[in-house]
Amino acid sequence: MGIKLSVSSLTFLFLSFANFSSVSVEGSPIAPALYVFGDSLFDSGNNNFLPTLARANFLPYGTNFPKGATGRFTNGKTVADFIAEFLGLPYAPPNLSIHKSTILTGLNYASGSCGILPETGSRLGECLNLKEQLDLFERTVKSDLSGQFNNSNDLAEYLSKSIFLFSVGNNDYLNNYLQPKLYDTSKRYPPPQFAQLLMDDLSHHFERLYNLGARKTVMFEIGPLGCIPSIAKTEKHDGDCVQGTNQLASIFNERLRVTLANLTFTFQGSLFVLGRANGIGYDAITSPLKHGLEDGSNPCCKTWNNGTSSCIPFAKPCSQPNSHFFWDAFHLTESANSVIATGCFNGSTICTPLNIQKLVQI
Repeated sequence: MGIKLSVSSLTFLFLSFANFSSVSVEGSPIAPALYVFGDSLFDSGNNNFLPTLARANFLPYGTNFPKGATGRFTNGKTVADFIAEFLGLPYAPPNLSIHKSTILTGLNYASGSCGILPETGSRLGECLNLKEQLDLFERTVKSDLSGQFNNSNDLAEYLSKSIFLFSVGNNDYLNNYLQPKLYDTSKRYPPPQFAQLLMDDLSHHFERLYNLGARKTVMFEIGPLGCIPSIAKTEKHDGDCVQGTNQLASIFNERLRVTLANLTFTFQGSLFVLGRANGIGYDAITSPLKHGLEDGSNPCCKTWNNGTSSCIPFAKPCSQPNSHFFWDAFHLTESANSVIATGCFNGSTICTPLNIQKLVQI
C-alpha cells in the first residue's frame, strides 16, 4: 500500500526543501496564482471568522509558523503553503479575511470540519462546504478579478495558468459517515455507493470550476483514516490501524483516480492531477524509523481525550515536532506536510500523471 519516495528520510527532505523553495521565491512566480479549497488540512484561517468549535487560532497551533497561531491546524506550514513557496507566490490568505482589496496571487477558501456534502461537519458549527467555497470563488472571479484585467481574454488566460489545489473528502467520513449516531449516511449507503455519491458531487463542482476558467487542478486523496489517532486510539483493532476504516478511504481514492481521469478526458484543455498522499502517509505511520521519524502514531501536541482530539490550548507540545508524523489527532506536522508538497511539486510518485512543476509548464 505504501508509496516509496526516492529518498527515504522525511528529515532529509524537510531540511533540503528550504534550498529548493528559495530558488522559486527569489525569482518570478512560475504561476500567476494559487487557489486553495478543502478542509482543515488546507485551512489558513477561514474558520477564525465563523461560529464554530473547529478552530486553530491558538497556541500550540502555529508554534513553528512565522506568524504564530493563524488558524492553520498544524504546528507550521500546510501543504498549500509549501506549494505556494515553490511556485514563488505568497501564502494564499483566507478568503474571509479579505474585505476590500483584490488579491491577484490567489486565495484560500478551505474550511476546517467541512467536506463535499453540505451536512458534513455541521455538528461543530458553521463551516464552508465545497459548494459554498465555489460560491465564494465565483464571486471572486465575477466581482473582484473581472475588474483587474483589460478584457475577458486576459482574465481567462490568468485563470488557465493558475493552480487550483484541493484536499477534501476526509470529513465526509470522519464528520459524517463514521458518525452513525449523528448522521444516517452509513445506514442509507453501502461504502461503494457512498463513495460514488461523493464522486458525483465532486464532479459537479469540478465542472463548475472549469466553467469559471480553471484548467489546472490538483486534488489529493484522502488519508489512511484508520491510522489517525482519533480512530486508531478509540477502536479495537490489530496492528497500527483500523483496516476496515482504511478500506473506506481506499474505495474513495480509487473512485477519485477514475473520476479525475474522466474529467481530464471530458473537459477540453483541462488537467486534473491526482495527489497520491495516502500511500506515503500509511508507510510513514506504520514504518516511521525508515522515514527518519521517531513516532508515527502519537500526536506531538497534548490533546483532549488522551491523544484522540485537538490540541489543548496553550499546552506545551513535544520538544521535537519534526520527529512526529501527527501534530494532533487529525492533522500532520509541518515536516510531514513538506514531504507531501515536495513530492507533488517535483517528484514522480505522489502527483500523477505529472507533478506541479511540469503542470505549470503546459
